[in-house]
Amino acid sequence: MSDQFINRELSWLEFNQRVLDEASRPDLPLLERIKFLAITASNLDEFFQVRVGGLIMMRRAGSRATELAGLTPVQQLSLIRRRTQQMSVDQNHLLLNDIIPNLAKAGLRHLKPKELSPEQRVGVDDYFTSFVFPLLTPLALESSQHEVSLPSLRILIAARLTSSDDSTRYAFVPIPENLPRFISVSTEKGEAFLLLEDLVIHHLNDLFPRETVAGTALFRITRNTDIAVDEEDASDLIDEMEEVLTARRFSSTVRLQVRSGIPKDILRLVQELTGTGPTHLYRVPGPQALADFFQLSRQPGTEKLQNPPWLPQPSPHVDPATSIFEAISTRDILLIHPFESFDPVTRLLTEAANDPHVLAIKQVLYRTADQSTIVDALIHAAEAGKQVTVLIELKARFDEARNLNRAEELQRAGVQVVYGVKGLKTHAKITLVARNEDGRLRRYVHLGTGNYNESTAQLYTDISYLTCRPEYGSDASLFFNAVTGRSKLVRLQKLSPAPSAMKQRLLELIDGEISRAKQGDKALIMAKMNSLQHPEIISALYRASRAGVQIKLNVRGICCLKTGNRKDARNIRIVSIIDRYLEHARVFYFHRSGDPEVFISSADWMVRNLDSRVELMIPIEDFPSKKRLIRYLEACFKDNQNAFLIQPDGSGQRLQPQNDDTPFRLQEQLQKQATKAAKTKNRDHITTFEPYRAANS
Repeated sequence: MSDQFINRELSWLEFNQRVLDEASRPDLPLLERIKFLAITASNLDEFFQVRVGGLIMMRRAGSRATELAGLTPVQQLSLIRRRTQQMSVDQNHLLLNDIIPNLAKAGLRHLKPKELSPEQRVGVDDYFTSFVFPLLTPLALESSQHEVSLPSLRILIAARLTSSDDSTRYAFVPIPENLPRFISVSTEKGEAFLLLEDLVIHHLNDLFPRETVAGTALFRITRNTDIAVDEEDASDLIDEMEEVLTARRFSSTVRLQVRSGIPKDILRLVQELTGTGPTHLYRVPGPQALADFFQLSRQPGTEKLQNPPWLPQPSPHVDPATSIFEAISTRDILLIHPFESFDPVTRLLTEAANDPHVLAIKQVLYRTADQSTIVDALIHAAEAGKQVTVLIELKARFDEARNLNRAEELQRAGVQVVYGVKGLKTHAKITLVARNEDGRLRRYVHLGTGNYNESTAQLYTDISYLTCRPEYGSDASLFFNAVTGRSKLVRLQKLSPAPSAMKQRLLELIDGEISRAKQGDKALIMAKMNSLQHPEIISALYRASRAGVQIKLNVRGICCLKTGNRKDARNIRIVSIIDRYLEHARVFYFHRSGDPEVFISSADWMVRNLDSRVELMIPIEDFPSKKRLIRYLEACFKDNQNAFLIQPDGSGQRLQPQNDDTPFRLQEQLQKQATKAAKTKNRDHITTFEPYRAANS
């Protein structure tokens, strides 16, 4: 089995390498490169918290179980350490030897406190005294006890302090999270920035009067967050979730990042306090917490160092002067975000909240924005007396605290809140609005591939589908009855839910293409997803390849299927696209002898999605929408600017135009199409005259 699969963790690291490759591109604006670099660091933080944390727990439990590729937890951790060490070196080399020097040439210099002029020092020192100093909280370490609570994912300063009596003690200073990491400084040569931790170290003596700072070091710890609610024994899910969030703050350390050159005594002390050995230690020659470098894009005068904005375009099928219900009644509406605005989705909720004909709203919330128009609309609807039911998933990793707060807000407004489904995460993206129209109930449904999050809807590529087809409305009602009422999910007319039916439906669709290939018909599967890891799906794709089915996959991240010229994979081509927006949409196509079936889905082809989550796969039968999605999928495999061809070892080889090929970039093409459609709609509106008609007497 192991020669058929790539290890999930190593595959994910190769995805992160592809993101780092984008940060290395000299043809991109400097701040775009910094954003990609910051993404790789943020990705690694989560990877260590969850994936490495889980493997360390397995190793400590003595597990020798092997995963699909045949590796034990110990073997995986060894390979992960080797790969992430190299990635850390590459990140800092890129930052220190390429990006920062080029930023200086572009007029944005990185300064140290000692490089400030007297005039600059006055302003910076005043900033420290007024804003930074009051927020600093030194943590003393008494010589008699080696106990101090160090926060995770925070830059910390370790200080060795000596007194006049030659005694030595140690203290720690966490860098505040609620202050900008980058302090703007104006110079004669342009703008510059100072790192907050450098400023704090420069003023460290102010925190410890009558002592001498004899040594300092910067470090950062990452704690294990792979701690979940024991749902079998949980009598109160909210209380249990709050306990889990508390436990994560004090869980074991899975990574210790230190600046190169750290004094040996401080390193020994930090390792002792954090319980970390050599396998947890990562030395970095440059700044830590590179995810913070996102903030550089907000520095004064940096617009010229960024990509020109791509504005989300209005859908040509949604008139801002017309009710969203009228628009959906006229035709099914398919939106490709963020090239097309997320506004029709928020409008569905805001109009429903204010519409006296709307009787009920039901929605699943997995991740939401900080300032959520959608949550506000649900609250307003409940306060207006409408029946509002929301399933809010408390187990959405890293959003648990926010979702707890959201649930309390909704409940206070009178919303009927359901806290997920026992034993499963509810990851489906669905909204149902029931409306009384001339004495008949009509159901409007939104189904999508992404979260109800207005912020990420501007950063992730996703699909939205708005319809009032009766069979979709009926399925939506049955779905909500099942997940909120603990009833059995019976077979639906159109939607395929996980974990009860989606995997089986996918296997049937793959087998259908196999049968047609064996009969000599054209057989083709195209699919776009974030991750491919489910062994049954991968095995089915291998069978299809052997039978002669052409398989084209666009897999952004984890891909455990091994490509190559083996018989199993000879007809399989996999690409990964890394561009300015995070590829997040899931779209599946099965040729079916020229009568194709096309689906969108909330689910990737992973074990967790198909076997352990509540998900939905939606057939797109509306011809214009289906045709558009097919063209979208075909375009994924034309990209020769931001696409990588996945190699048999899981790494990516950048695709480039060959011979006379025209350069083609998927996301740029989608933006052009959305802009053109919006302009055509606007031109038609301007040149179309609609007369007022006399009322019937």
